[in-house]
Amino acid sequence: MATLHNRVSRKELKQRALQDTTPRTTISFYFYFPIDDPASFRNTWYSEMSKLSVLGRIYIAHEGVNAQISCPDENMDALRSLLEAEPSMQQIRLNKAVDENRNSFYVLDIKVRNKIVADGIEDATFSMQKKGRYVSAEKFNEMVKDPQTMVIDMRNHYEYEVGRFKNAIEIPSDTFREQLPMAAEMFKADQDKNIIMYCTGGIRCEKASAWMLHKGYKNVFHLEGGIIHYINNVREKQLENHFIGKNFVFDERLGERITDDVLSNCHVCGQPCDTHVNCANAACHLLFIQCEACKEKLSACCSKECQDFIHLDAVEQKSRRQGIDKGRNIFNKSKKRMEGLSEKKDTAL
Repeated sequence: MATLHNRVSRKELKQRALQDTTPRTTISFYFYFPIDDPASFRNTWYSEMSKLSVLGRIYIAHEGVNAQISCPDENMDALRSLLEAEPSMQQIRLNKAVDENRNSFYVLDIKVRNKIVADGIEDATFSMQKKGRYVSAEKFNEMVKDPQTMVIDMRNHYEYEVGRFKNAIEIPSDTFREQLPMAAEMFKADQDKNIIMYCTGGIRCEKASAWMLHKGYKNVFHLEGGIIHYINNVREKQLENHFIGKNFVFDERLGERITDDVLSNCHVCGQPCDTHVNCANAACHLLFIQCEACKEKLSACCSKECQDFIHLDAVEQKSRRQGIDKGRNIFNKSKKRMEGLSEKKDTAL
């Protein structure tokens, strides 16, 4: 089956998106349900969502769908109708972005994947049919008052670094697939306590809750709709807010401001800062935290080496980039600051 795709360059699509003033809403959603033919499902959605001018990133697998998208406000009802045309997705929850910005996405990417969230699970007896119980914002606020309740953050270290629930426990890792076995091992002595797992929109903590039950844990819960749904409920119902700092998001914004608390520091100079950026050197593209002063001083690069690199002529840059595998180029706060940056430079230049 031929795969439908964009025939216009990404650069041109971005320019079109930036010039378009149509009011848009950024939303995310996921749903675990069996899809027999992900490729066919993908092509249908790509065709229909293109007609609705939807932009964003969607993963489709045999286990379900995972999406972060931007949709014109005038097409939101049509989008919901498209989603609910799938019998398994009736009344699906759409998480509206907390900190709205119409330029969250510039193109539409819909990809078929082995999993909608990479988990590294190879245990054939594991099933998503048995998962933790949902916890609403109200119930979450009630349960965290109990000292027998543990709140576990199932996001990556760079997400936790800029914002988190008060007293939340970090599973320090770059990837979800690394966190699952770590979480099951870390809390063996607390298997009888109430465990609430959370993530950005709910997809990771829902799978994590099922994994913990699979590993013998008893009282496992997961925050319904993740941080995004929690914050929207807190604001709509005027509830007490237990989340502080910024909510990291995987789009052009790289973060939603929830409270004024700044929990992290610039990875270059160490001053209080929680603004994630990507290094302006395309051969590096390091995801790190940088303050405005360092951004100006280093021309939006993460180091003097990268700043020098971007001022080389195009031919020389291309020559030096050949054969480089950037991989997951993320500043790791568990390493010493300068050692971490130095290591990234060795692989980028």
